[in-house]
Amino acid sequence: MIQVKSRVAGWVGKLVVRRIQKKGIDLSRLSFIPEKTKVPLQRTGLDPVPRIAEIRKTTPMHRLDLPFNFNIYLVTGYEESRRILTDRDSYSNDIRHMFHGDGPATSDDIGGLGFTDPPLHTRLRKIVTPEFTMRRLARLEPMISDIVDSRLDALAAEGSGADLAKHVAFPVPFQTICALLGLDYEDRDAFEKLGSARFDATNGGAAAFGAVSEQREFLFATVAKQRKEPGPGLIGQILLDEGDLISDVDLAGLADGVFTGGFETTAGMIALGTIVLLRDPAYADMIRNGSPEDVDRVVEELLRYLSVVQVAFPRFAKQDMLLFGKKIKAGDVVLASLSGANRDPKVVGERPEEFDPYRVPESGHLAFGHGIHRCIGAELARMELRIALPRLFQRFPDLALAKPQEELSFRQLSFVYGVDELPVTF
Repeated sequence: MIQVKSRVAGWVGKLVVRRIQKKGIDLSRLSFIPEKTKVPLQRTGLDPVPRIAEIRKTTPMHRLDLPFNFNIYLVTGYEESRRILTDRDSYSNDIRHMFHGDGPATSDDIGGLGFTDPPLHTRLRKIVTPEFTMRRLARLEPMISDIVDSRLDALAAEGSGADLAKHVAFPVPFQTICALLGLDYEDRDAFEKLGSARFDATNGGAAAFGAVSEQREFLFATVAKQRKEPGPGLIGQILLDEGDLISDVDLAGLADGVFTGGFETTAGMIALGTIVLLRDPAYADMIRNGSPEDVDRVVEELLRYLSVVQVAFPRFAKQDMLLFGKKIKAGDVVLASLSGANRDPKVVGERPEEFDPYRVPESGHLAFGHGIHRCIGAELARMELRIALPRLFQRFPDLALAKPQEELSFRQLSFVYGVDELPVTF
């Protein structure tokens, strides 16, 4: 009986392999994530699961055991990850070949800087980069300060026991990004609901990419409306500058990248960063009363320690090659574990699993990625954290978690790590 089952399973597997080889895998139709691929997205509280450190110790590149000859390799070391992220000649970021149009998302729904290659990537990034220089971002500081103060007022009005995630961590970056893009207020509620769903891999690709498709449809409509009457934000400015030289698809992709890169990531950092700082009164005091240099040091260590973006955009090998002593084939996927790389003791130093704002690593962290696909909104995220965290702890000197960390609802299998609720007392 066992032999019969084995033969049937092998026969079915061969049929599936043939179909995949003929049509490819449509990520948007996957309804589950195979168990052995979950490791890069799993955590124990705020920490990556120990398996990530074990892999980093034993091999520079680990093959995730998947069926159907679909190869994904995980890189967990710091220097190895930097090598992958800077090698534009050997890898492609274009993921559109993984969508075939019969699932909840199509190749037209996938775009933006993270999933494009030069020369398109170069042209698009050149369009949006000027808005994210330190000089241009400085004009946003008064607006961000006002948003933070208003959200802290809302938290105070709700009273002790209120949800910091709902009243502060999520609305601060959301309102900032909406203002930056120039989204109408009446559109924001609908847009907000799609933010976190697209990063959740709990139910496979179908649910996540369905949210991607809905969000992109919203942005297509926004771009079309502003093409007739440009708004006051980034979308309107690009339309005024570029006109018909930029398509609705490309501009929606840019707006999508700005939104997704600047909303959930910063929201996660504010909420999880608060948890970390509440562990030790000295850290809370450092962010509350420290110098700008102290605040910068805390923020950078939080970015390293938390690494809310757990893996970098997938890289597809352009040709057969030898990588870290292993043969990989054209089309194989290489994933850089940012959470693993940021805890590599070879670069971070002793006790990489600990939060230490006095740490002086040999190199900068990879929380924002590296190379041409490094997060374009890195400085905006830093600015929001430097404003929000000190003001939070200054406004509420007796801030504390309303329940033990172990009872909090951390996101499971999310590419952008976070917590859904964070009740606090003050």
